[in-house]
Amino acid sequence: MDDIAQVQCPYCFQVVEIVVDPGTRGELIEDCEVCCRPWRMLIRRRRDGSPLVTVERAQ
Repeated sequence: MDDIAQVQCPYCFQVVEIVVDPGTRGELIEDCEVCCRPWRMLIRRRRDGSPLVTVERAQ
């Protein structure tokens, strides 16, 4: 079962829900579904396995 995380775009500031595969960890580059600008996402896991997602502007 995939996890759902809410993140805020660092460009347009819209809150967006993203689907995170349970095995996903590390750094990814994704485009905002609202403004299409690139994000650098860091996906870590809490002790219970739920995702902790940090989003910043991709350089």
